Amino acid sequence: MQLTLKAGPCRILCLLLLAASLPAWAHTPAEEMAEAAQTLTATLTPEQASRVQFAFASDERMNWHFIPRVRKGLPLKEMTAVQQRLAHVLISTGLSQRGYAKAVTIMTLEQILRELEQGKTGMVRDEELYFISIFGKPGDNKGWAWRLEGHHLALNFTIANGKDIASSPSFFGTNPAEVLEGPRKGLRVLGEEEDLGRALIRSMSASQKKSALIATNAPKDIITVAERKVKPLPEAGIALSDLTREQKAKLRELVEVYARRHRAELAETDLAKIEKAGWGKLRFAWAGGLDRFQGHYYRVQGPTFLLEYDNVQNNNNHVHTVWRDFASDFGEDLLKSHYEKSHR
Repeated sequence: MQLTLKAGPCRILCLLLLAASLPAWAHTPAEEMAEAAQTLTATLTPEQASRVQFAFASDERMNWHFIPRVRKGLPLKEMTAVQQRLAHVLISTGLSQRGYAKAVTIMTLEQILRELEQGKTGMVRDEELYFISIFGKPGDNKGWAWRLEGHHLALNFTIANGKDIASSPSFFGTNPAEVLEGPRKGLRVLGEEEDLGRALIRSMSASQKKSALIATNAPKDIITVAERKVKPLPEAGIALSDLTREQKAKLRELVEVYARRHRAELAETDLAKIEKAGWGKLRFAWAGGLDRFQGHYYRVQGPTFLLEYDNVQNNNNHVHTVWRDFASDFGEDLLKSHYEKSHR
């Protein structure tokens, strides 16, 4: 039935009430992830299934990295066209529309690297060498997880109690950070992350910059790299409480850009943790130059989380970004809580 502008108020109200009484098709994020994972695995051959599925307690679940390397799991390259589409359905269950667009575009940068390097580095650049791994049985209330990983992209999701989801560690990177030539010249997949951080540091007064700047040279990479377990880095940089009202808004916008790469429900969970711990406890630290194409690094750290950004490689045109949760990386706190409740 098509609703037109000619419909009267009573008719519109009746239609809305009717719609509200229909069965809800929307599932929870955890249910959507489980359904997508189950649908994908149902299409796999026994050999494919043996590569994609791991025990939930497997040490492989925390064996993550963002560099080109030999990986376990099943790559998109070795899936049928149907399986690839179903894999992307699974990927989309963890990300926002914007985050999904960034993730897929990061994969396509491998084609640009292949053309730029022309095999000179000895590395295999392939936009289909992104691997799906599933840990445990999708939908199992005891806990299960899934991962998408490849060069410059590492997404880890852990589900406990059939409903609670941890979405870190979460890594997005780009090389090149800005495409300098060719049909996609000007493309900057992580441009928001770069521009907002720079806008914040450049808006500061001399005294504020003195507090925010922690080094004249940027580190060679994000400091936490791909550690399995991270602890808060030494307290450094400028406190949010020492920023102006406009600067506080910029810092919050920057944090939200990172959080909202994941789907709204997951982002709101992370932001609620920050709110509960206190936005005023956040600190922003910068290292390196303030201009584009100068090596630079920044981080934002609070009681619950750490985000890092680094751009120093390939003539300062190569970005790494990561979001870590001190308590919930790989669902550690969710699984601990579930275990305690189940065995109380």
